[in-house]
Amino acid sequence: MHAQLLQSAFSDPVLDAQRGFRAALKALAGPGVVQTLHAAPSLEGLAPATYALCLALLDVDTPLWLAPSFDTPGIRANLAFHCGCPLTARREDARFALLDAADLLDLSGFDLGNERYPDQSCTLLVQLERLDGGATLHWRGPGIEHSNPVSLPLAEGFWRERDRRNVFPLGLDLLLSAGHDLIGLPRSTRIAQERA
Repeated sequence: MHAQLLQSAFSDPVLDAQRGFRAALKALAGPGVVQTLHAAPSLEGLAPATYALCLALLDVDTPLWLAPSFDTPGIRANLAFHCGCPLTARREDARFALLDAADLLDLSGFDLGNERYPDQSCTLLVQLERLDGGATLHWRGPGIEHSNPVSLPLAEGFWRERDRRNVFPLGLDLLLSAGHDLIGLPRSTRIAQERA
């Protein structure tokens, strides 16, 4: 690892990690509601919210799979140094995966959990350019009172791919980030096909 690749992480590691962890929990508990991480640091190639999620969620027990666009010397070095997470080339071994919108059309290989331990599935950290501007879909399910209109800029093929992978309680949970903001999309959320 080259020291010159290393960049700063959280200014207050304990408190900032707790904030990041709470934001991730709130995002998954209230699907489609934007959470903002104001004090998130930046790292070349990662949005502040994406980097903050990595710093808060990854550790020595969470193998991470990197999509090719994130598999850079700088990202590898900083995640290894600040998080200690092992990097895996096998999707099947990943507890977390770092993806962008283009990677969402093929979610094969990621662990969906099992009937006894559905919570052991892989969590997808998805970095987007923005969290709006796409077709408005209505999200329903646990944590949503009636429905939440969400307009993520994702290809329709992603929703079909997600449906193929999610057979509750098995499935994939997603944390989608852009800039300092993130949105949670747990496996339990149903996406209504009608558009606003």
